[in-house]
Amino acid sequence: MNLKELAANLGLSQTTVSRALNGYPEVNEATRTRVAEAASRLGYRPNASARRLATGRVGAVGIVYSASDGYGPHTSEFLGGLGSRLGADEIDILISTVDDPAEELATYRRAIVSKKVDAIVLHAPRPDDTRVALLQDLGFPFVLHGRTNTTRSLAWLDIDNEAATARATEHLIQTGHRDIALLNGPRGLTFTLHREAGFRQALGKHGLALNPALMANGMFSDETGFRLAQAMLERRPRPTAFLAGSMMTALGVFRAIRSAGLTLGKDVSMIAHDDVFPYLNADTMVPSMSTTRSSIRAAGGRVAELLSQVLAGKPADDIHELWPVEMVLRESTGPGPH
Repeated sequence: MNLKELAANLGLSQTTVSRALNGYPEVNEATRTRVAEAASRLGYRPNASARRLATGRVGAVGIVYSASDGYGPHTSEFLGGLGSRLGADEIDILISTVDDPAEELATYRRAIVSKKVDAIVLHAPRPDDTRVALLQDLGFPFVLHGRTNTTRSLAWLDIDNEAATARATEHLIQTGHRDIALLNGPRGLTFTLHREAGFRQALGKHGLALNPALMANGMFSDETGFRLAQAMLERRPRPTAFLAGSMMTALGVFRAIRSAGLTLGKDVSMIAHDDVFPYLNADTMVPSMSTTRSSIRAAGGRVAELLSQVLAGKPADDIHELWPVEMVLRESTGPGPH
């Protein structure tokens, strides 16, 4: 089926159908949904070569990872969601890696000057992010996975890390915990600052003093979680509950709890942030893990859709999505000491 036949089937003009399929903002959401459903049902596939000739685009988006990012399971899950959605539109991903953070901005410049990509995905932002400033100054299309403090127009998608951490902390306090440890992500990133703010907010609400010895930053890994939790459990008084920034961190905390001769869910509680890894199910762990849950794969897919909107001309100020985070309580959380 070609575009003309699809348009005739829908009773719409070819221009309207084409604009709906390519995410143009002047097409309303109801029409866009109707066209997308019909295209899927009738097996319509746009001609990628013809579309590139018509739009002047190369059919690829870029993303740059530095060695400090860690290339962990979060990376693969995000790329899985991003790639699946872009692949449906026959758009490729160009991944660049840099070992020296000082070379990162040059890598972005090179990708833009070489005209190998139509847009860029930025990830793991800092409040004042030089990459954001560079792309804004160059006027190059991008979507940010996360947020910054910039007041300039910016398209972004983020989860509500502050509210999620505040809610988890609040639950632990309400069940009797007072010595609560926060194992956060790398220092200086926006999402880690938001999580710390949520932690501080919940403690302050209940008149609890912040204990700096029970706050730590680091990469999301089993080894980091084990090392940090082990040191905290040797303190007196020791923490009776942990907030783990990732399921990978939670695995290390779990090991440290067992090594100390303690039982998770009885002697020590834990709530982990769960990015819904298909190979690490919080439900089937023993004990099952309480989590604040958000799918990073779903975020990757949505970022791909937002990139299409940016390229179709939708104003960046109209592309701001803050996703709520669900809290799921399971066996790893129990009452605090009496």
